[in-house]
Amino acid sequence: MGTSIAELITDRMDAMPAGERRAAQTLIANYPLAGLKTVADFSQHAGVSSPTILRFVARLGFHNYAEFQSSLQDELAAQLQSPLSRTERQTVSRDGEPATLAATLDNIRETFGHVSPRQMDELVALLANPRASVYLIGGRFTDPIARYMAAHLTIIRRDVFHLSGQESNWRDRLIDMGRRDVLFVFDIRRYQDSLLQLAETAHKRGIQIVLVTDQWLSPIARFARHVVAGRTAVPSAWDSSAALFVFAEALIGELTRRLESESAARIRELETLRKG
Repeated sequence: MGTSIAELITDRMDAMPAGERRAAQTLIANYPLAGLKTVADFSQHAGVSSPTILRFVARLGFHNYAEFQSSLQDELAAQLQSPLSRTERQTVSRDGEPATLAATLDNIRETFGHVSPRQMDELVALLANPRASVYLIGGRFTDPIARYMAAHLTIIRRDVFHLSGQESNWRDRLIDMGRRDVLFVFDIRRYQDSLLQLAETAHKRGIQIVLVTDQWLSPIARFARHVVAGRTAVPSAWDSSAALFVFAEALIGELTRRLESESAARIRELETLRKG
C-alpha cells in the first residue's frame, strides 16, 4: 500500500519553509477536502500564494497538481469504504503464513516509520506533566485501546481517566478539563461523529488533543495538537488495530522510563495496598 499524503507531510514537514508549512497545516486541518479544491481556492484558504501551493505539492513528490488531487481522491474513496466493500479472500504468503500476518507486521513498521523521535518525545512530555490530567477515549472498535492504555497509565501516574458509558457522560466530563489537560482519542475510518463533536468542544475549551488515527486521517485532525497516523488496512473486510495497540504500548513504555522514580514509588504503594 502506498504512502498517504498525510504521511508524506509528516515525513517532510520539518524541511518545509513557512508558506509550505501553512499549506500542509491547512490540508491536515481539512483532510483531504482542502486539497481537492482549485489551486486558487487552496491558496486563499491557506493564506499563501498559488506558486507556494505548487511548490508544496512538488515537495511531496508529485509532478503536478492534477496528480496530487488524483491521489487524494483515491484516499477519499478508501476512507469511505465499508467492510462489505473491502471483503477480500484470505491469501497465504509464500512461507505458508496468513497474508494478514504479513500485512499487520508491515503496518507496524510503517506506523513507526512515520513517527519521529521528536514527536514521540513531545507526546511523552505531554503525558508526563504532573499538573495535567489525561483522558482517553476511542470509537466502536478502538475504545479497547483507550481502555488498555488508561489501565497502564493509571499505574504509572495519577489523574488518568477512561471516558466510558453514554456519550452524554463524555461531554459532562469536559467541565473538569482545563488547558493543561490532555484528551487522547483513537478514531479510525468510518469515523465516529460523536468523537468529532467531543473533540471540537474540547478544542474550544483549550484542551490539548492527541489523535491516533489511520493514514486517511479522522476529521478530528483539524482540532488535534498531535496526530499519529497509523496503518490499519489488511487483506480482510475489517481494519486491523494491531499497529495502534503497539504504538500505545511503546508510548506506555517510554512514559514509564520518563517517570521511572515516580512510577516505581507508585507501583510499590499500589502493591502494598493490594496486599491489604
